Amino acid sequence: MRPPRLLRGAAALALVAGLAACAVPSREPLGTPRAQVVAHLGPPTAVHALPQGERLLYSQLPAGTEVYNLDFDVTGRLVRTEQVLTQARLESIPLDQWTLADLQRTFGPPLRVERVARWDGDIWTYRFKQGADPRFAHVHLDPAGTVRRIGFTDDIPNTDKGRD
Repeated sequence: MRPPRLLRGAAALALVAGLAACAVPSREPLGTPRAQVVAHLGPPTAVHALPQGERLLYSQLPAGTEVYNLDFDVTGRLVRTEQVLTQARLESIPLDQWTLADLQRTFGPPLRVERVARWDGDIWTYRFKQGADPRFAHVHLDPAGTVRRIGFTDDIPNTDKGRD
């Protein structure tokens, strides 16, 4: 007896999703042509021009904790791959120098943008992992869009689910 059409369709979708999950940007071999990378990984979250080529940014936010920058030279060949949502990389953001454009070009869109009473500007929050520990990076931008400070907090899972 054949399974109902709905079950076959769901199984096919699960298979495709499982295969897509295997496509990890960090596993793309250096030298791969841009078109081949996009065919394998799908469309990027963002594309940015670089002085010596182009960057394709693949973000797993808001649900994930990784952002990959794939840099291509002027001939369209992959020359560098980096997962940038790390404590060290976030700590290396130059205060009073970087702007909103630098954040977008390096880390992509944040998990959320917030405003608080004690800060006159936006706070861009990124979720990442330090080892196995989930964390947040809070990047404070002044009204002109310049990074003025960065803070880190732990992402504490909600353990109160189901409580009244």
